[in-house]
Amino acid sequence: ALRPYNWLKCLKEFGVEPIVVTRQWDNKYGNAFDYIAPSATTDTIIEHTEFGTIIRAPFKPTISNRLLLKYGENRFRLLRKILTAINEVSQFMWICGPRKELYKAADVYLKQNKVDGIIATGEPFVLFYYAKKLGKRYTIPWIADYRDPWSKSSLKEISKIYFGWSRMLERRIVSSANKIISVSPLVEFKIRKNIIQVPIVEIGNGFDADSVGQITNISQGTEFFRIAFAGTIYEWHPWKSVVKQIVEFNKKSLTTKVFLDLYGTNIPTEIEEYLNSFDDTDTMNIRVYPKIENHNLLKKLSEYNAMLLFNDYDIIGTKIYDYLALRRKIIFCYSNDSNAIKLKEQFYTYFDVDFGGIRPQIDIIQQTNSGIIVENEQHLQQVLLELVQEFEATGQIACNSHGVENYSRKIQVQKLAEIVKQLSKN
Repeated sequence: ALRPYNWLKCLKEFGVEPIVVTRQWDNKYGNAFDYIAPSATTDTIIEHTEFGTIIRAPFKPTISNRLLLKYGENRFRLLRKILTAINEVSQFMWICGPRKELYKAADVYLKQNKVDGIIATGEPFVLFYYAKKLGKRYTIPWIADYRDPWSKSSLKEISKIYFGWSRMLERRIVSSANKIISVSPLVEFKIRKNIIQVPIVEIGNGFDADSVGQITNISQGTEFFRIAFAGTIYEWHPWKSVVKQIVEFNKKSLTTKVFLDLYGTNIPTEIEEYLNSFDDTDTMNIRVYPKIENHNLLKKLSEYNAMLLFNDYDIIGTKIYDYLALRRKIIFCYSNDSNAIKLKEQFYTYFDVDFGGIRPQIDIIQQTNSGIIVENEQHLQQVLLELVQEFEATGQIACNSHGVENYSRKIQVQKLAEIVKQLSKN
C-alpha cells in the first residue's frame, strides 16, 4: 500500500488532484486476519485531506473468510477452498464478492463528478475489471498499474486450466487500457508476453523521502553490533543458513557478538522453532519482533548498524529501497551459495523465464555502493569478522552510498503525474 499511498501524498504537488477509492481497514487483529475482517461500519466514508479525497468503502468478508475468522485455519479447509475458488471466478462475471463495494463507491462518485482518468493498481486484479467497466460507462480512459504479474507461472501449479483462464481474462480486460504501468523491467517483460498492443511505462517503487527525512538525525547504536531484517521471508530465502552462520560466528568470537533482529516476518513460529533447536545460549542474540507501523519501523531500523537482505533473483522488491534510504550497510545473502541455489530450484517458481541473468538487487547495491554481496556461507563468516573488527575500531559501520536520492518515490510520482496530464490533454 505504500506505493499508492505515496501517489496520494505527492500527486497534488505535480498538478494532479487524486481521488482514492479504497476499503476500510480497522487493524483489529494485528495480523493477516485484518485482510479479511469486516469493517466496523457498512457506510462509505468520504474524507477530504490536504492531499486529495479518500473514499473508504465498507468491507464484508466472504463466507469462506467468515469461517476462517470464526473457526481458525484448521477447520473447513476444503470447503473454504471451494468457496474461494467460486468467488475468484464469479467476481469477473458479476459485480460480486468482498470487493464489490469498491466498485459501487467509485460508481456513485463518477455519477456526480468528472475525472480525467482512472488508475487501477493490482493485485487484486479484479480492480482492472472494475476500471474497464467504469471507464466504458463514463467514457474515461483507464490505466492498469501492475505491482506484480497477473498470469504468474505459479498459477500453473494450482491448475493449468486456471492459468489459461487467467491469461485470457488479462488479455480481454487490459487490452482496453489506455496505458500500462509496470513496476520493473521484468514485470513489463511478463506483461508483454500476453498483451502486445497497449503501451507500457515503468514507474518503479522507492522510499518515502518525507518519512526518511524524520529519522536522518537518528544515529546507529554503538553498544552492540546489530543487524536487522524486516518483512516477508519466502521459501527460497536461506534464513536458516544465515541464523546458523551467526550462531557459529558468535561461538568463535571472544569479544563482540553479532545480534540479529527480525521484524514483522510472516513465519515467526517457524523461526522460533528453529531457534529452539539450538542451545538457549547460542541463540540469545537472535530475536523475533511482531509487525509495527512503517514509520515506527524505520525509526527502529535506523538504530541498527547493518541490514540483512535476501536474494530475490529477478525481483527487486520494496525492502531494498528503505534500506537505501536509511544509509545502513546492506548484507546481501547470497549470490552463489550451493544450499541457497537448492532452495531456489525447489521453491522459486515465481517466474518461468530466464531474464538474461539480470539481478536487479545486486545492480542497485553495486551502483549505489550501499552494501556487500555475500557469495556463500564461508564468505558470510569472513564478512561478519570484518564488520565486527570495524565496529570494534570505530563504534559503527560505515555506509558510503551515493545516488540514493534517485530512488525516492517522489521522483516516480512525477512521472505518473505527466502520464495523467497527457490523458487529460487527449
